[in-house]
Amino acid sequence: MAYHVHALSSSSPNSTSTMATQGFQFNHTMYRVKDYKKSLDFYTRIMGMSLLDTHEGGDFTLFFLAFDKPGVNETAEEKKAGKFSREGILELTYNHGTEKEEGDVYSNGNSDPGRGFGHIAITVPDIKAACEYFESQGVNWKKRLTDGKMKNIAFILDPDNYWIEIVESKLRL
Repeated sequence: MAYHVHALSSSSPNSTSTMATQGFQFNHTMYRVKDYKKSLDFYTRIMGMSLLDTHEGGDFTLFFLAFDKPGVNETAEEKKAGKFSREGILELTYNHGTEKEEGDVYSNGNSDPGRGFGHIAITVPDIKAACEYFESQGVNWKKRLTDGKMKNIAFILDPDNYWIEIVESKLRL
């Protein structure tokens, strides 16, 4: 016999889950990065994310980043302690020495070989203002608002050429 429960959360107000999956949430995605200094600068200074935690693993280092929770003033220790109980975390994995390698070290998932992974997306309150901001920061673009058929989304590139979709939070498809 299957039991169904309506689970209400801020991320999906009308989702349905079984008892077995109640409380599950999407916690993080991981990118391998060539030069962690460039990536941390991009995601903290340009994207506005906070560094929640760093983990040294011998020949690699993990960096956990996320946007601050609206209306919540957490200490660095609270952010670190709560990293596995929140949603929307980006984990950057730096394999020591990759910054010395020539060219792209990792596939971004959007070209052959290695096509598969596509992009992450962030929502913004005003997409035109966000795109103007990204332009002022000198980001690399994959698709500007004026490009292509879809004039309501944009794509920027991070230092490893991973695609980041920019979507206005009030967008309805």
